[in-house]
Amino acid sequence: MSIVEMMMELPAEHSRNIFGQFDSYAKLIEKSLGVTLIIRNDKLKILGNAEAAEQAKRVIDQLCLLSERGNAITEQNVSYAISLLPKAQEASLTEIDKELICHTIQGKPIKPKTLGQKQYVDLIRKKMIVFGVGPAGTGKTYLAMAMGITAFKNDEVSRIILTRPAIEAGEKLGFLPGDLQSKVDPYLRPLYDALYQIMGADSFTKNMEKGLIEVAPLAYMRGRTLDNAFIILDEAQNTTPAQMKMFLTRIGFGSKVIITGDMTQKDLPGGAVSGLDVALRVLKSIDDIGICRLTSQDVVRHPLVQKIVQAYDNYEKRTAAKREKTAAGIKVGHAVKKKGDSFFARK
Repeated sequence: MSIVEMMMELPAEHSRNIFGQFDSYAKLIEKSLGVTLIIRNDKLKILGNAEAAEQAKRVIDQLCLLSERGNAITEQNVSYAISLLPKAQEASLTEIDKELICHTIQGKPIKPKTLGQKQYVDLIRKKMIVFGVGPAGTGKTYLAMAMGITAFKNDEVSRIILTRPAIEAGEKLGFLPGDLQSKVDPYLRPLYDALYQIMGADSFTKNMEKGLIEVAPLAYMRGRTLDNAFIILDEAQNTTPAQMKMFLTRIGFGSKVIITGDMTQKDLPGGAVSGLDVALRVLKSIDDIGICRLTSQDVVRHPLVQKIVQAYDNYEKRTAAKREKTAAGIKVGHAVKKKGDSFFARK
């Protein structure tokens, strides 16, 4: 296959942002697409077969536009731009980047970074209840929190309610000192962290003292009716079916509810059924309820997290297939044995 040479302009002030420290992102593009990149000031030469060179140019064009918009390019941006190449007609990284939700207290923009996250944000805007299901690192809670704070600041809701089941993650913590709030705070710490980052500690404290922001265990929801509120139930895979039904029947007028969970990280006792699993099956056909299933492709933490999630997915699929094969073999063995028994019985 013949090698082509493609030249493109590259603003020198964006070069380091686009290609990373020690050209690490350039090396990632070269390895993934089988091209060679030669950077000279504001000129970039791409060497490779025609299709690969064109793909590399498209990736770099998108990264350049992201950089011009003020984004700090990450390895996740580069990897995801490459993964979107087969889906070029569906969306591009620059199209996803247009979707600004809000800014953190430090002024950092919060935006969806993948197609799955964009679908998730769109569903939150359109539906009254949204289930966000996916592995760790896909931004389920963080994006929901950003949408809730934005709705609160725009007076679309009068308060924010954040809740999660207070269940130990496989460890027995024993007695925790302090009052009731001190005992449940360790379970709710991830929600506090997101609130501090997006809203700021002072603003959060003032609104919490006024009762406009509430962070509480799921058990506190029983018997209440939640009107005109943005409600987020986090770690919903750790609810029982009864708890999930209790929570869903609390919803009042003018409220929006986001339910997040990761079905692969249940901390329920062995053999217990997850309320999230049941709810997804029972409510899937209701129009005002949206279900967004995020995957390892939507992980926006360190790239190694994406590889870990994918490795566990592959392992669980192999294990499930092996169990099915074993069960099928046992079933066939029982059938043969039963047939033999009936033959001798007839004789």
